[in-house]
Amino acid sequence: MKEKLIHAYHQTGKRALRFPKSAGKAAELSKGMKRNGIPIPEVSEVEAVRHFTRLSSLNFGVDSGFYPLGSCTMKYNPKLNEKTSSLPEFACLHPLVPAHASQGVLQIIFELQEYLKEITGMKACSLQPAAGASGELTGLLIIKKYHQVNKNLHKNEIIIPDSAHGTNPASVAMAGFKVVEVKSDERGWVDLAGLRAAVNENTAGLMITNPNTLGLFDGNIMEIASIIHQQNGLVHYDGANLNAVMGKCRPYDMGFDIVHLNLHKTFGAPHGGGGPGSGPVGVAEKLKDFLPVPVAGKKDGKYFLDFSLPHSIGKMMGFWGNFLVMVKSYTYIRMLGAAGLKEASETAVLNANYLLKKLEAYYKREFSQHCMHEFVLSGANLPNGIHTLDIAKRLLDYGCHAPTIYFPLIVKEAIMVEPTETESRENLDLFAEIMKKIRTEADSSPDLLKNAPVTTPVRRLDEVTAARKPELRYGCT
Repeated sequence: MKEKLIHAYHQTGKRALRFPKSAGKAAELSKGMKRNGIPIPEVSEVEAVRHFTRLSSLNFGVDSGFYPLGSCTMKYNPKLNEKTSSLPEFACLHPLVPAHASQGVLQIIFELQEYLKEITGMKACSLQPAAGASGELTGLLIIKKYHQVNKNLHKNEIIIPDSAHGTNPASVAMAGFKVVEVKSDERGWVDLAGLRAAVNENTAGLMITNPNTLGLFDGNIMEIASIIHQQNGLVHYDGANLNAVMGKCRPYDMGFDIVHLNLHKTFGAPHGGGGPGSGPVGVAEKLKDFLPVPVAGKKDGKYFLDFSLPHSIGKMMGFWGNFLVMVKSYTYIRMLGAAGLKEASETAVLNANYLLKKLEAYYKREFSQHCMHEFVLSGANLPNGIHTLDIAKRLLDYGCHAPTIYFPLIVKEAIMVEPTETESRENLDLFAEIMKKIRTEADSSPDLLKNAPVTTPVRRLDEVTAARKPELRYGCT
């Protein structure tokens, strides 16, 4: 049902609340400060409550149903994280409180740094960056300053695979580097011959995620790192897919010099509209003096903020960074422990492969390798002119959120599915049956898919018009 605007319930004289008359004399506003005819709707209390309750139930979220949104790791996160981050001792703390009066906060920042160093293998860490893309930019600025300090000013190129996240080339350009793209081979891995041809004395570094956006672990990753290091380049790990390998293997051991993580994805904090995020950056020993400040330190049993890194790129965020997101991730890590983090990765990979096996007979797949925590199908070659977009819209009618579609770009009509570690076998089976049913409908009832969704409050939008002529203002009529 489409909910009307609150103004549609307006009737003059209705009230949800009546204020008591003031015993004193009301201060007079000057004439120029008064407005007349303000369109505030007059409704009863029950109408107001029911209106906003209905609105709140129209949105679909991870607390509502299955959310196979690949790449963004829109997994269910424990509500305990919200409780700890809402404690007034954290939420109401003034960011200018001195170190001697905020030892508990600094202890959390310091210990979270230590946990992330252990998980990634890196030797130093800063929690300053505000989100994943901010972490990408931070790593690239570190690469830039490292080469400046070492008088390698000619190094102005960053290599990225064609399967990279869309933010990677944007961050590279923002940091002032030239983007050099390398193709994937027939397995979905980085093409080594192409990489060797792309590397030269101007190569400042490479940015890559492993497993990549195809959901595949690149078995050549250590050779890839070696190729870059031979040209005195640095290797940056895009940690967006760490959910697949957390507790199993470490970026440092794969040959990476820099890693950025997404606390708001991998480590139990909401993502998307539920932000804000946090994108800590970890580095190898030779880069520790280049981290953004401050970093938390500990000396003689006391915690402090260290601003003294000699080659620091500066600050990426005000004060401590997004501290309350750190509290959520700190809670998540302490609650699961080392064994729990490892089990989360194992279950995410198991769930993805279980679902892949159930669906690969019904939808095309470009690469045959076992997947990690996500996999990519293709809606290409479906009958009756059905496209991936039609499948995504039809999923809404069955009560599932649509997965990421048309990404990664190297797969035609891509459908990326990431079930995450939190879904039960029953939920995976239900989603598989829905996807099979939609595939059958593509043969027998294509109009159902082309007109989907039919059960949602808003039917399929004219996406071109919505993008070019958006109506972003509420009207009163």
